[in-house]
Amino acid sequence: MDKKSKIYISHSFDDILIDNTFDKILIVTDKNVENLYLKSILSKIQDKTYVYVIEPGEKSKTLDTYKEIFTFALEKGLTRKSLIIALGGGVVGDISGFVASTYMRGLSLLHCPTTLLSQVDSSIGGKTGINIGNFKNVMGTFYNADSIYINISTLTTLSDEDFISGMAEVIKYSLIWDYDFLDYLIYKRKSILDKDKTVLCNIVKKCIDIKSYIVENDHRETGLRKILNLGHSFGHGIERLGNLPHGYAVSIGTCMAFKLSLDRNLIGKNYYDKLINTYKDFGLPVSFEGISEFEILDIMKKDKKNNFSKYNLVLPVDFGKVQVFDDINEEEIISVIKEVKNDF
Repeated sequence: MDKKSKIYISHSFDDILIDNTFDKILIVTDKNVENLYLKSILSKIQDKTYVYVIEPGEKSKTLDTYKEIFTFALEKGLTRKSLIIALGGGVVGDISGFVASTYMRGLSLLHCPTTLLSQVDSSIGGKTGINIGNFKNVMGTFYNADSIYINISTLTTLSDEDFISGMAEVIKYSLIWDYDFLDYLIYKRKSILDKDKTVLCNIVKKCIDIKSYIVENDHRETGLRKILNLGHSFGHGIERLGNLPHGYAVSIGTCMAFKLSLDRNLIGKNYYDKLINTYKDFGLPVSFEGISEFEILDIMKKDKKNNFSKYNLVLPVDFGKVQVFDDINEEEIISVIKEVKNDF
């Protein structure tokens, strides 16, 4: 039985609690977060703490970086009684979790996610991983953190691009689970973009509640959890080939999923248009250029979610409802990529 993470939401790092029974602690962070929040975490920790700093961004989510952190942990003498703290966004969380899950067959793990995307999505549910070439998260594990400590105030220091990128994952929850939440996001758009902490706390908690329910009922992604991949199968190829932020690629990928559903008469034009307008209002992209549809298809062919040459795609079927389809052929995929590439 996979352990359940304890999740805490606060407005600072002041009340973070770290058990003093750990013999050693390794904090993994990136250079951007190091300058902003490392001192706050270090002030709460006793001796025998080590810090490993990686370069920001997907370029660090590699086997080489994993080996470097692993070797550092060995050199500092971490044991099975040690703790790894992931202080940062999704990249830091994914690679730290992978190290924690494999070092001596598993260390305690504390996530301190500092981006919107990591607070509402990647820190929850136990997925860890690294990229190999253009293929995202093809090496990884399922390994829940012991605790997740969310400091809402970290969102106020994000760049506009990072914050808007995270909104793609926030919007996703309304599309797969709670249509009323979409209307709430539209209604609160100005407050969200102004980074009102009260509103941000509300939307982070809402997303956590939805994802926690889904992963608790399908931790290993054999059924229900697959709906969390809305927009991702299309989006991963665009993310890697176009060097786009994750959320931007997911928004474009979700547009493709909605267009395919529209072409199949699974949804109406009004719902499709509402999605497009919502993305535009939040500053998220709805189209792309300069990437071959056949290159995107090639990455989709190697997606770990596909089985026996079938494409498993999450498509909307009603307001706030989606289903997984495995009967989609390559011609449909190529066609919808071209449509989104050229429509806008």
